[in-house]
Amino acid sequence: MPDSSAFGTASVPVIGPLAAQMDKIVQNAASAAADNSKIEKSAKDFESILLSTWLQQAEQTFASLPGGDDDEDADAGKEQLQGIAMQSLGMAMTKAGGIGIAGMIARQLHKAEDAHQANAAGGHPALRK
Repeated sequence: MPDSSAFGTASVPVIGPLAAQMDKIVQNAASAAADNSKIEKSAKDFESILLSTWLQQAEQTFASLPGGDDDEDADAGKEQLQGIAMQSLGMAMTKAGGIGIAGMIARQLHKAEDAHQANAAGGHPALRK
């Protein structure tokens, strides 16, 4: 049987509820950075899609003149190219800082994640301060 006095070595098995808690803490610490980057990326992706949609709708609204000739057969790929252009513009705007929606979403998702972790740990965040 291995000697339990050699704490911290890989050869010593840790048993019981302490081992489960230690594994959980290590996994949470390792995944916290990944979760933060996922939250930030998701928030930026959402803002990019939202801006692209708004820009595309605005372009469709203001691109045609009232009473103008709408010849849809002249440019078969016009809508697809405009959609791609608005998508690229939305991504570029978000990358440059956007309009602040990504930051608001990320903050709320971080708060929700913290509350979830606090509830999972057995306490309400307001009571722990």
